[in-house]
Amino acid sequence: MSRRSRTQDWGFPRWRGYGSEREAVKVRLCDRHGCSDPGDRPAPKSPNSPERWWFCERHAGEYNSNWNYFEGLSAEEAAAREAGERREANGYAQASHYGWGGPGDGSRSRDELHALEALGLDDDAEFEVVKTSWRKLAKENHPDVKPGDAAAAVKFQAVQAAYEVLRAAEERRLALGK
Repeated sequence: MSRRSRTQDWGFPRWRGYGSEREAVKVRLCDRHGCSDPGDRPAPKSPNSPERWWFCERHAGEYNSNWNYFEGLSAEEAAAREAGERREANGYAQASHYGWGGPGDGSRSRDELHALEALGLDDDAEFEVVKTSWRKLAKENHPDVKPGDAAAAVKFQAVQAAYEVLRAAEERRLALGK
């Protein structure tokens, strides 16, 4: 009497590991002449064509390196298309809550935190405190007050840059109504 062997999947194919099929798998080769690697990356044969070439990773990169997406468009048309696609792809834009790095409530960017550090302030300082600190440090390190002092000139420039970053951020906050 012959015994039939049971399969390991018990009628549930999802229990099998991926790539463990018993049937032969048809592998599409790269469409580049002479290449024997699997062609698993589609590339259009021409703009707006549904037909595709199938390349391996190396030849797909070679094919795409010379691809001009804006071919045949004037500079104005290309700029308009790019602006439209950027506008429609807002789901791929970086989320604002990833823009800050450090302590606080997440309302300040990394640049703002560095600027506050340059002014010697805490991360949650109000803009009026920022102004006061900026004026004090600018008066102390101004080149007219300390002529010929290179360290004071560098500190003055750092204070000015920090204030510009924080002023621009405050203007953005006021414009957004926060």
